[in-house]
Amino acid sequence: MSFLDVKDLKIHFPTDDGLVRSVDGLTFSLERGRTLGIVGESGSGKSVTSLGILGLHKGGRAQISGEIWLDDEELVAMSAEQVRRLRGKKMAMIFQDPLSSMHPYYSVGHQIIEAYRIHHDVSKQVARKHAIDLLGRVGIPEPARRVDSYPHEFSGGMRQRAMIAMALSCDPELLIADEPTTALDVTVQAQILDLMRDLQREFNSALIIITHDLGVVAELSDDILVMYAGKCVEYGKADDIFYQPEHPYTWGLLGSMPRLDREPTERLLPIKGSPPSLINVPPGCAFHPRCPYAERTEGRASTEVPDLAPTERGHLVRCHMPRTERRALWENEIKPVLETQ
Repeated sequence: MSFLDVKDLKIHFPTDDGLVRSVDGLTFSLERGRTLGIVGESGSGKSVTSLGILGLHKGGRAQISGEIWLDDEELVAMSAEQVRRLRGKKMAMIFQDPLSSMHPYYSVGHQIIEAYRIHHDVSKQVARKHAIDLLGRVGIPEPARRVDSYPHEFSGGMRQRAMIAMALSCDPELLIADEPTTALDVTVQAQILDLMRDLQREFNSALIIITHDLGVVAELSDDILVMYAGKCVEYGKADDIFYQPEHPYTWGLLGSMPRLDREPTERLLPIKGSPPSLINVPPGCAFHPRCPYAERTEGRASTEVPDLAPTERGHLVRCHMPRTERRALWENEIKPVLETQ
């Protein structure tokens, strides 16, 4: 068993309008020291998955089924209090917006000290020194002074670094980063990615990066999971997903990503339409209303949910098109167009 094993995870939310199937049968695994990138458009279920792993849906109206095994402990069946004891020490999360995730009333140092003392029986002085060391390690200038600053006194990049310091305060074995660079400029984004890579090597943590930015995934990930409408549509090693993708949705994500390593000659290719409502997910393959190749499946795309089947290269794809046809489309039509962008 891997360090993290997620098996047939379903997270549904009952509402007055119907049942929201945010995550609908997700399976993946992750080893220590490796990085998994979860990508997809907004509303595909990425953040709900991460919150489910941390047990942050417990106590609400969410209907959760399946299994989440973390270092031989099953989390779905645990009580909210048992999972709370694991958060911070065993697993931690870098949230998407550090300004709204940090408490405005308390200083940054106070919040790091509190998280550390919950899991360690140390004095405030020892915890404060640890907080200063962490702020210095993540690149905050003058950490001994800035430890007493409040979140609104930090810049966006500094808040993100402080959020990383808080997540790492107890040396978690699993670190989940939800859109860690969304609101940052390019130079700060590169610094944050370098920092996360260095800290992962230092702590040998398992790392999950959740993003819609394929550039971030290419920089950090060993494996990539592509989500659409709460399901995994493609899952495999990063090189396979980038250089031998087989799902039309993955082709669309790659086609909408700008390239900086060559002079563009064609416009980017956006994916037509919008992601579906997770209350009224289209029958069959959820992507078929937006898929330009749906007619090649002889009507199966609109009536049957495709299985997540392995390819010859070992990665998994959820598509009704025959593999030979997908390969021919990639080599003869999709890849040549992407190479001109």
